Amino acid sequence: MSKKIKLREDMKQIKPVKLKDFEIGSDKLTILAGPCAIESKDILFTVAEALKKLTQELGINYVFKSSFDKANRSSINSFRGPGLEKGLELLAQVKKEFDLPIVTDIHLPEQAAPVSEVADIIQIPAFLCRQTDLLVAAAKTGKIVNIKKGQFLAPAQMEPLAKKVLDSGNDKILLTDRGTSFGYNNLVVDMRGIQIMQEMGYPVVFDATHSVQLPGGAGDCSSGERKYVPTLAKASIAAGAKALFFEIHPDPDKALCDGPNMLSVEAAKDVFKVCNDIFKLLNQ
Repeated sequence: MSKKIKLREDMKQIKPVKLKDFEIGSDKLTILAGPCAIESKDILFTVAEALKKLTQELGINYVFKSSFDKANRSSINSFRGPGLEKGLELLAQVKKEFDLPIVTDIHLPEQAAPVSEVADIIQIPAFLCRQTDLLVAAAKTGKIVNIKKGQFLAPAQMEPLAKKVLDSGNDKILLTDRGTSFGYNNLVVDMRGIQIMQEMGYPVVFDATHSVQLPGGAGDCSSGERKYVPTLAKASIAAGAKALFFEIHPDPDKALCDGPNMLSVEAAKDVFKVCNDIFKLLNQ
């Protein structure tokens, strides 16, 4: 089928966000992906190399993701990452070695400026999405700001959060859905949320791996159901998402953070290909 399928005639025009030599929200799928937390240089380089090769073969825009600190952990003993200074040093090495744009998250307003020296996209964690000082600090860096929808928010509640960034002088905004709390230790995905948020005029990213997380499901840590990642990823593209977010690890079962909902590099190959095929059908 060569004719482009339109989702809705009355949808507000989505404003693509320029990043390097491509646009997020245009006619090419963008994927933000990498290990949940920075565990080692070897793991970062292994994933970056594999995913760059894969996305180039498929014609997908790629942004490398990993976190220098996972501040929101179930237990004080949970692995968090190497911290700001060492983490940014390693992300800068990935950026230079593989010529990749970087996305990473911040948890405190004072982290925004140093992170902006390395990251091309500053991500606001879901649990912190309403924190005005954090949004303003990220906005003032001039970098792209990716706001993850809190599990406790309705999709429509993202508009005033985006406005905090916009009113701070930055219109380079992405909105990410990562599921919604549904009872205890469970998340569900309402695909209407993708359309609702995209009608605000911003490209919507769907976080396919965090959406299958079972928060606190393993007692002192979160669990997850990675077998549902492909289904949700494909459905989100069919629902109109312009980008996908995945956490990828060489061996998810041995990962120090979020292993149960991460994909292996090998598993990512089929998922990326099918999602890209669906995206092209809808957008090209």
